[in-house]
Formats: sequence, C-alpha cells, structure tokens
Amino acid sequence: MIPYAPMVAVVVTLLFTTVILRTGLGKKVQDVPNARSLHVAPIPRIGGLGIMAGLLCGWALMITSLSWWVVVPLIGLFGVSLLDDMRGLPVYARLLAHLGAAAILVGGSFLFTSKDVVMAVATFLFSVWMTNLFNFMDGSDGLAGGMALCGFGLYGTAALMRQNDAFAMLNFTIGAAALGFLFKNFHPAKVFMGDAGSIPLGFLAAAMGLWGWQEAVWSAWFPLLIFSPFIVDASVTLLKRGVRGVKITEAHREHYYQRLIQMGWGHRNVALVEYAVMLGVGVSALAALNQEFPLVVLAVWSGVYALLMLSIDVAWRRFERERNA
Repeated sequence: MIPYAPMVAVVVTLLFTTVILRTGLGKKVQDVPNARSLHVAPIPRIGGLGIMAGLLCGWALMITSLSWWVVVPLIGLFGVSLLDDMRGLPVYARLLAHLGAAAILVGGSFLFTSKDVVMAVATFLFSVWMTNLFNFMDGSDGLAGGMALCGFGLYGTAALMRQNDAFAMLNFTIGAAALGFLFKNFHPAKVFMGDAGSIPLGFLAAAMGLWGWQEAVWSAWFPLLIFSPFIVDASVTLLKRGVRGVKITEAHREHYYQRLIQMGWGHRNVALVEYAVMLGVGVSALAALNQEFPLVVLAVWSGVYALLMLSIDVAWRRFERERNA
C-alpha cells in the first residue's frame, strides 16, 4: 500500500480544498489585503486544511512507518495554527506551541541521549526557526507550496538513493499534498495555505531533516542546503531588519522574493525562478550526498546567493529612486 500514499495525498488535498472553497468556510476565513500584502482582493486562507487532510490520509496507509515524535507535535501545531487563522492568537501562545513542538521532536527522538547536547540544542533552535520560516516566506502565489513540493521531493529522492523506501514515501506524501494544494494556489491563487499549512510544513522540513540524519540517509548539512532558498532569504532579511532596529515580528514586504514582485517580476515568474534555484540546489546536494561535508558545493552556493542578493539590492535601490523621482 505504501506506493499509493502520495497519490492519495494529492487527490484528497485537491478534493478537500475544492469542497471547502465551495462552502461558506472559505468566505469566513479570508486573507484581507493590507498595505504590506502582495494581493489586491480577499483570498480564502484555508488551504492548510486540505494539505493536512491529504497528508494524514496518505500517512494513514503507512502508519507502521511513522514516529510519534513527528506526528504528535505536527497535529498540535496544526490545531493551534488553525485556531490562529480563524480567531487570532497572541504571539506568546503561538510561540509556546512552536517551542513545545520542538521540545517533543528533540526529546522524543532521543537526541539528547544519543547525540551531544550542542547538537540537540542546535536542532531545537533549527526546528523553531524552520517552523516560522515557512510562514515568513508564504507571501506569494505558489511559492511556499512549490518549495514544499520540491524540498520534500528531494528528501524522498535522497532516501530512495539510500534504499530507505518507507522514509522516501513519507516525504513524497508531504510533497504530494503540497502538489494537490498548488492546483488552487499557483498564480492566480484561489486559496492560501494560512498558518495551518505553513507552520506544519516548516516543522516537517526540520523534523524530516532530523529523522533522515538519524537514519543515516544524509549528513546534517543536507536539509540546510535543500531548503536554503527559504533559509537564506528569511534569515538575511530579518537580520538586516534587526540591525536597523526594526521589529522583526512586524509584517513587512522586504523579503527578496517580495521585492522582485514589487519590481514587476510577477508572482508566476518569481515562483518559477525560486523552483529553478531549489532544483539546482537539490541536484548538487544529491550529487554530494555521500560526502560528510561538501565544502566546494556549499561555498559555490554561498557565492551564488551572495551575488543574487547583491543584484536584487542594487536593482531595488534603483527602483526606489525611480519611483520617488
């Protein structure tokens, strides 16, 4: 039954999302545009329901392959995030949920007893960051969903290369749920995933990365490189805002992908370029999968990201000068 899990995930996600959009729920939970938005009309933000429905239905076919320390915090984060989408929750409540999920992930995986404490703390912080990172980067049609499809698809491919079929299918099922969502989210988007989609996907990026490391599918650098298009954009943007003394939790339009859209690239082109970058990163990561620390690959992509960000910064300053002239 394992090979059918991704197919179940994509079909259930697409059907569930379509049904919800045709009901009143889609109209009740909407993302209303504001000064920092990149869309101009209200869009339902209930896609997370479809993603989780598809994912859990697919995973139900592989229940003996699951680990409780991934599933339990995942469902908890989904519930808290869905409540936040529908009613709004204070920042401290959301943060407590994220910290709790990371603690369960690290504690349940016995990382503190099987590895050194420094790695356990680093994994805890990485999990919290990734949980929020997908939410930060979920601001353009097709972007977060497509990157989830690519990222978890690459996780699954690496697992297949290591002959770990069950773990591969778990990851392919996540990517398939993202694909089902993309049918309604690629530009022009009819639905957004909301926190109920982005927060669990961010958590899974960290959780499956940890799991694959423990299973000796890959080294610790692999998940970081696979999701580096998101990690670099979000981390550098928030670091720059922090240096300027700007509140980093405040909504904004300063991410590199947001600036490209504002400069006229459009949602579709930005999404396709981001997919291409992630696939390029993924191919090089898969080629270096057997290396403990692929210094050359990491150095090359560091240089590529530096050049890309510098080019966008220069173009943005020119754009602002022309706009204010």
